Amino acid sequence: MSSGTMWTLVLGASLGCYLLKLAGLSVPARWVEQPYVARTVDFVPAALLAALVAVQAVASEQELTVDGRLAGLAVAALALALRAPFIVVLVLAGATGALVHVLA
Repeated sequence: MSSGTMWTLVLGASLGCYLLKLAGLSVPARWVEQPYVARTVDFVPAALLAALVAVQAVASEQELTVDGRLAGLAVAALALALRAPFIVVLVLAGATGALVHVLA
């Protein structure tokens, strides 16, 4: 891909992001204040974060992989379910991932 094509794509994507942000700011306040919209908007960040974590845990380039990242994610989910402090969740997940990587 040539440098000119790459810059065209970058500028086009930047313009698209700006227009999408502008469209979100242009929505009338009465639409956003609807109870069902407010409930839905509250869950969007958590859903996006969960999707990003899931993709990063099992994807490697164009393939699905099962390795230490998935084991670390499972241990982190279990620690969160048991209401462990966040730093403990991070340490357990990291240690689990590292241990699986060393053993595999």
